[in-house]
Amino acid sequence: MFGAGRLDDLAECAFLPMPLGSIRPNGWLLRQLRIQADGLSGHLDEFWNDIAKSGWIGGDAEGWERAPYWLDGFIPLAFLLDDEKLKEKSHRWMDYIISHQHSDGWLGPVHDKKYHEYDPWPVFIVLKAMTQYQEATGNERVIPAMERVLHRIDNLLDEKSLFDWGKSRWADLVLSIYWLYARTSEKWLLDLSAKVKEQGYDWRRHFAEFQFKDKVTKDFSQITHVVNNAMAVKSPGVWYRQSKDEGDRESVFQVMGMLDTYHGQATGIFTGDEHYAGKDPSQGTELCAVVEYMFSLESLFSILGDIRLSDRLEKIAFNALPATFKPDMWAHQYDQQANQVICKVAEDRVYTNNGPDANIFGLQPNYGCCTANMHQGFPKFASHLWMRTHDDGIVAAAYAPSTASFEIKGRPVQVSLETDYPFDKSLRFIIKADQPVRFPLYLRIPEWSKDAEVENTHPEPGSFHCIEKEWVGNTSVTLLLPMRAEIQRRYHNSISIERGPLVYSLKIGEEWKKVGGEEPHADWEVHPTIPWNYALQIDKEIEFRSKALGDCPFSPDGSPVQATVKGRRIPEWTMEHNAAGQLPESPVDSIEPLECLLLIPYGCTNLRVTEFPVLR
Repeated sequence: MFGAGRLDDLAECAFLPMPLGSIRPNGWLLRQLRIQADGLSGHLDEFWNDIAKSGWIGGDAEGWERAPYWLDGFIPLAFLLDDEKLKEKSHRWMDYIISHQHSDGWLGPVHDKKYHEYDPWPVFIVLKAMTQYQEATGNERVIPAMERVLHRIDNLLDEKSLFDWGKSRWADLVLSIYWLYARTSEKWLLDLSAKVKEQGYDWRRHFAEFQFKDKVTKDFSQITHVVNNAMAVKSPGVWYRQSKDEGDRESVFQVMGMLDTYHGQATGIFTGDEHYAGKDPSQGTELCAVVEYMFSLESLFSILGDIRLSDRLEKIAFNALPATFKPDMWAHQYDQQANQVICKVAEDRVYTNNGPDANIFGLQPNYGCCTANMHQGFPKFASHLWMRTHDDGIVAAAYAPSTASFEIKGRPVQVSLETDYPFDKSLRFIIKADQPVRFPLYLRIPEWSKDAEVENTHPEPGSFHCIEKEWVGNTSVTLLLPMRAEIQRRYHNSISIERGPLVYSLKIGEEWKKVGGEEPHADWEVHPTIPWNYALQIDKEIEFRSKALGDCPFSPDGSPVQATVKGRRIPEWTMEHNAAGQLPESPVDSIEPLECLLLIPYGCTNLRVTEFPVLR
């Protein structure tokens, strides 16, 4: 989207995302994307009928949202890895969809002749996939196809207003409209975006008058649905570009604040197992909500440029995202829990209204939407690591090993980051310019970083450190982000432990039991093999140890960092409804022996306790 936002009709984006393909993953991130491509993401179209025989590619299986969801994550994965086989799949799918555009401009299947004959919602998703594909390939057919389908939607909305999912998720369409407007300057597009916003649900008002302050146990609706809310986080910020109303900008943080206050979890995500579920760490969060919250934050950071958004993005990306996958990414959960002590098929369950298999690791536990939509998490994170600035500079939006390639005044430049962050404090930037070129490099200093150091200076937490100079040859800049252990008070006066962007959880021994399907994409229960019901003693400093990164750092055995703490078992804290029972109110007493406990990053766990009672 580089270049978007420079038109007078829209408020200027703070930072400008770089076209897909401008950023390449390195180090652990490259390995993680390769694991993803070798798992479900790279193979769903070969065996899962909802993709392999999708109505979007001429088959007789599901022709609604699932193929667009898959493409929205698969396309950036293919081009980030520069994988010829995966890119060829992307070309085939995009060619079919564009070649089979209807004469009236509609894209994709037309459903029954009743209420849902033309449901715009799946088109919202496929447009996001198309924008990424166009950026990566420069394909000249994409923009005309987008114009035609948006004209069709424009006319359709005069006949029938947005409904159901499209009404709740209107901001996703507005993002694509703005993308197209930045390339065509066609004024009717802004009229269309205004119509879409007017017909969409008013999320700003919803959170200004927030009523859902407890676990929702009845009257489920679109507005309490966890994925809709994860998408809604960006709604006022997206609309801010057109309204230029500071109230819309400020509403973003009110949305996040309400979700944190009443439903927030230690990892930066909020509960919803299918709907708002309160702050109990045994309640679940749907995987779709994790990846959609990440995309909301990526979009918002570009628009608003607020460091709090990128800090939250990293917290979710390094914790909640990897924890909800089997380490080889051949299986995933529908629901993850902060205190997740067993994953099994259970009719007696804690969830608001999800099914008995919602937290097992499988191909499509509970419902197939997450099987289709989970793919965007890591790829979109990678493609938003760097953004351009309006003064011809570049900003590190989030930190992971990567290389960004771009031009300044026709001169090629590369900025690479060599790092094991978030598992290590050292970040080494290498700026390569064959010809002398002057530009600013902005380094984000997270709000949690109290002792950051770069170029013999100590920048303030929550700021951007700017290095502006003439760059030539290879220049190295090292940023140190020392990480201190921090204790956070949580549900029932419990605690969670954070260090930098990572949240730490009890490492629980586990036994995997196959309960269905065919390997490698089978369904698995995970059972604990050691006790989990501990309260912590927090009067001593927490000791951390590190080891070299392996091929799969987001796994219990591959965790590159671990911490040791002291604690005692709480025998009366037991399982209820096949989950960790009601968290005891701290402080608690125990006569059990004091034990040394091992904590690892949340994202490395499959079973865990994250919110602990505290010993008196």
